[in-house]
Amino acid sequence: MSRIGKKPVDVPAGVKVSLNGRTVRVEGPKGTLEFEHRPEVSVHWDEGEKSISVSIDESKAEDRLARALWGTTRAIIRNMVEGVTKGYEKKLEVVGVGWTAAVAGQNLKLNVGFADPVSVAIPSGVTVGVDKQIITVSGPDRQAVGQLAAMIRSKRPPEPYNGKGVKYVDEVIHRKQGKQFGS
Repeated sequence: MSRIGKKPVDVPAGVKVSLNGRTVRVEGPKGTLEFEHRPEVSVHWDEGEKSISVSIDESKAEDRLARALWGTTRAIIRNMVEGVTKGYEKKLEVVGVGWTAAVAGQNLKLNVGFADPVSVAIPSGVTVGVDKQIITVSGPDRQAVGQLAAMIRSKRPPEPYNGKGVKYVDEVIHRKQGKQFGS
């Protein structure tokens, strides 16, 4: 049994939930998100209790995939509800002398030590802000925010000798000593 899947997802006031077949649509102050769940699980919306419950058929209780999808589906729906109410945010830091980042239309331009600036496309539904050396990626979709932040970091990951690169603000870079000369 899925301990995560059994818990209902509480829906706060101001959030509209609609089920259409296998599609779950959540609307809130930060935006609208849709998710099509797998046929192994079933999703029920209780208007009176303002909660969403996810379940699987008793005949599929021994199926490992169905149990895994049960908890996963519940977690995705919970993240959707939290995303349309509070939103998600990731902060990255550009570390390096003369290294900069700037938003140009629907692209993020990174000058991170290469001959030409690196351009990263910003998907719809995600907003990017740059304040000096800090890049802020925010939006209602947790997966899209995390994916864009990881893509930005992958353009120049931090290196362990000088610590230069694009890193998450709360990330700790373990530094190496380098070569020893003399003696």
